[in-house]
Amino acid sequence: MNIVPHTEPASGDEALPAILMRIVSELHDVAYLIERIEPQLIELGGPSIFEAPESMKVMQGIDLAVQKTRGIAEFIDTITGGIPDGWMVDVTTALSLVKLAEMQKALAGGLRHGHSQPLGKAAGDFDFF
Repeated sequence: MNIVPHTEPASGDEALPAILMRIVSELHDVAYLIERIEPQLIELGGPSIFEAPESMKVMQGIDLAVQKTRGIAEFIDTITGGIPDGWMVDVTTALSLVKLAEMQKALAGGLRHGHSQPLGKAAGDFDFF
């Protein structure tokens, strides 16, 4: 990935702040998906899940993962405000390495509404990959 501070964008170049804000959005989505795990584990394990030390460590790990993901998102969001719009990046190679089609679309600037795994999916629905 090359950062090129120039005013005439080459084909495939995009403003770095716009790209970073799409990454921020994806990180918030990841935090949301991780956060959804905790209530499911409590439902499966029942209230006694909090009695086992190893289970508590897992629950604390889930909480830490959410906090770290949101922290990274906020960090990127904050530093993005100081990056000139004229800084252009060609993300073609980076996008080709993203294996999830929906994430690749979102990072490429394609419009995606809502989270990558909406709550409304019916039990038993799954995606082949």
